[in-house]
This record gives sequence, C-alpha cells and structure tokens, in this order.
Amino acid sequence: MDVGAGTGILSVFSVQAGAKKVYAVEATILAKTIEQVSIENNVQDKIEVIHSKIEDIYPDSLEKVDIIISEWMGFYLVHEGMLDSLLYARDNFLQENGLLFPSVAKLYASPCQLRIMYEFWDNVHGVSMRCIGKQYREIKSKTPELLCLDQNDLLAEGKLVAWLDLKCISREELDLLCGEDYVSVCNKDGRYQGICIWFTIEFPDGSEMSTGPHDEATHWKQTIVVLPVDVEVEKHEPIAFKLHLKKDTMCPRCYNIEVKVLDAEEVEHDIPCNCYMTKCIVTRTYVTDCIKDETISSTESYETE
Repeated sequence: MDVGAGTGILSVFSVQAGAKKVYAVEATILAKTIEQVSIENNVQDKIEVIHSKIEDIYPDSLEKVDIIISEWMGFYLVHEGMLDSLLYARDNFLQENGLLFPSVAKLYASPCQLRIMYEFWDNVHGVSMRCIGKQYREIKSKTPELLCLDQNDLLAEGKLVAWLDLKCISREELDLLCGEDYVSVCNKDGRYQGICIWFTIEFPDGSEMSTGPHDEATHWKQTIVVLPVDVEVEKHEPIAFKLHLKKDTMCPRCYNIEVKVLDAEEVEHDIPCNCYMTKCIVTRTYVTDCIKDETISSTESYETE
C-alpha cells in the first residue's frame, strides 16, 4: 500500500521491485494522474488506485498488505501531519509482521550561526544596514525559516531530540514531540543565532536518508528557529535550550515550534559532558579514571589466571 501516493512513482517502483499488487491511495485529483502513469508504464493490472483519504477506507474493505510505503515526511519531519494517516493505515491494513518504509524517523537539533542573515546587512554595496538586519531578524524569529544551512555554521553536534519507531508509536504520542531540556557543547567559536532542526529516516534493511546540513541537499532543507538576538560563544561552551513541537489544536496537521533559551548552569548535562564547566570537568575526569582502573584491574586479573 502506498499512502498519499501523489504521482504514483513509489507505486510503480514497488511493482518494479516485485510487488504483485499495490493499493495507491491518494485523496487529491492526482489519483487520475496515477492511473495514467500506471498505464504508461504498463503496470495498470497491478496498481489499484483508490481516490480517497486513507481514513475514509473501511478496514474490512481491503485485504491486509505486507508492506506500507509512504513519503509522509514534511518540513521538520512532522509538518503537514501526514504521519497520522500512515499510522491509521498501519493499524488497519498492515499484516501483523508487515513492514513499513520508512520504519524509523529521528529528529535532530543543533545551535547554529546564520551568517547569511547577518553578514549581508553589514555591508550592502558599501552601505551599512545593520538596523534593517536587526528588524529583519526580529520578524524572522516569529516564524521558522527554511533554508539549506552551510554545515560549517553548525556550532555543535546534532542532538537527538525525538526517536519515532513507526511500527509501534501511537497517534497520541505525536501530540507533543521533544519537550525536554537539552545541552549542546560548542565545537568551535562562533555566534549563537538560531536552532537548526533536521531529520533522518531509516528503512528495514538499515539504510538511511538524512536531511541534515552535512548531507546532500533535499527539498526539505533544514528548519531554522531564528533567535531575535545573537550571542558570542566559544569552543567547549555549553548551550542550553528547550525545544517543543506541539500539535496545533486548531490545525491538527501543523505544529507549533517553541524554543526557550536556558541557563546552562541550571540544566542537567550529559555524563560525561565535554563542556568547560568545572562540574563537568570533574565528572569527566572521574569517569575516565574509573574506566582506567577497571581496565587495569581486568588486565591484572587476566594475567593472574
């Protein structure tokens, strides 16, 4: 079953990969296009186009399928709310030991600098327009920005903020994603100007596709939460923040993204943590010494035996 089949290309791919029958479910007028595409590729006898929302199909009206495929991902993974539709299909049409493509989705976030938003206004053909740049960023801070960020503008490693196992996650769990306090440690000097959000998806065979700044650009780009002000940071400095992705009650296919800047002194850090704070240096040293002692003890025990 191809949920939200669009033009039908994944349905055709499925037949080419050996599927005996594919239900191509599409709610829009593109359903007619799928029929044309299937005829053009001589697979119309194996693709059954269903012009309907998946939620409007009675569970007993179709036989259970072995595999569900869907390109349900939106910006910052869950924009457009297609995942709810996938889970409905999973619960009603997938065989007990069936497969989902993709099967796992992960959401990442990292503090970043936004030179593209700052440096332009510093010198516009020899004219300083920083005042306009400041107003521009204040406006941009109210709505997430979509852009392909230069990987060199990430200030830290990506922090895993949500892990979605699509085989078992419930629709209720999608109402609020993330919601915790996070601490990222800067791996360079720079200016903290936003939070960069991206996602990866994994397939049953272990293959992966990433939309991060380190990888080949996709149409999903990255989602940037722009801070209204910027802060100078240095290597090994901890940056603490809270990230919320909450489903909009008025528009359930959309999410409200909220970023709150926190005091790194007041937030629990990972153990061990690589930052320059004294408590983390002490903890890191203690953990390292414990590992050394265990290694020495194991070696001595082996030699004795």
